Amino acid sequence: MEDLSLEFLKELLATPSPSGFESKIQEVIRRFAAPLADEVRIDRHGNLIALKRATPREGQNAVEPPAKVMLAGHCDQLGLMVMHIDETGFLLVQPIGGWDIPILLGQALTVWTVTGPVNAVCSRKAPHLLTPEEKNKLPQFHDIWVDIGAKDRKETESLVQIGDVITCQLGFRPLRNGLAFAPGMDDKVGVWTVFETLRLLKDKPLAVDLYAVSTVQEEIGLRGATTSTYGIQPTVGIAVDVCHATDTPGTEKKQYGEIKLGGGPVIFRGPNINPRVLETLIAAAGENSIPHQIRAAPRATGTDANAIQLSREGVATGLVSLPNRYMHSPVEVVSLSDLQECSRLLAGFCERITPGQSWIP
Repeated sequence: MEDLSLEFLKELLATPSPSGFESKIQEVIRRFAAPLADEVRIDRHGNLIALKRATPREGQNAVEPPAKVMLAGHCDQLGLMVMHIDETGFLLVQPIGGWDIPILLGQALTVWTVTGPVNAVCSRKAPHLLTPEEKNKLPQFHDIWVDIGAKDRKETESLVQIGDVITCQLGFRPLRNGLAFAPGMDDKVGVWTVFETLRLLKDKPLAVDLYAVSTVQEEIGLRGATTSTYGIQPTVGIAVDVCHATDTPGTEKKQYGEIKLGGGPVIFRGPNINPRVLETLIAAAGENSIPHQIRAAPRATGTDANAIQLSREGVATGLVSLPNRYMHSPVEVVSLSDLQECSRLLAGFCERITPGQSWIP
């Protein structure tokens, strides 16, 4: 991975972006995308949209504009929101997105306040103090709290406001064999892949208008993909997200398929996917010697692909995912080689599209 691209990934993973609070990360993406695109803008919802216009063709009929291809990764991540500050200065919180509460307990956190980040921890009563009933019950959010070390409510209120957001402590950490872990790999690696694709295509001729989109609020209902797709009106849209790697103990391959880190990007098949988009992705993988994996999805995928497909009169949609271990945890693990191969796949896909290509199944 090139130094510039690796630094971009690390900056994404170090920047907080709970759903609805993505402005900081969109500025990171804007800086990276500006020299690569003909136009970069942020819409009223907060989606960042970078456009690389089609290369003019000799004799091109101005009445027939080029097709629009949208590549979308969501930049939002799971978080917590401060709901109440009690009399002793502890924070009571509710989730932004789908947390597994036991994973949060004992985690180092950061409260993102208007004056800067504040270190915190998430906990509940020590196991020694739990009643037998409490030990056998899955904790709920009203059973846990966030501690910033304040001596009382007044001190906490001097730093923290109701509605401030909290994340696990952020940052990229390498593992062996080209793997890395961080909170928010879902789906900052997808965003990275989309904009790395834009970098790979910077000086390449294209027959399409390419829209690289960092969508918002996916974790609370595919909201940014809904609004950005409606505004762009793409011919083709590909969502880039993460999917469950099944190369860990106890994961049921018969249900979720055989997906491994380092095996390349995962191309989805199913009713959420346009067959012509699928064919073109697989052809691009073959032509460019890109390792890839196939995942079946017999229903709507629950990713931005679902919102893209159903926009306006319908969009020819694909879904390409990056294998991810321990999704929705502070230690999501991915393979850096999968990210690189995924961006190569998407670049090959865009280069392969010809004027007037049909996307009708």
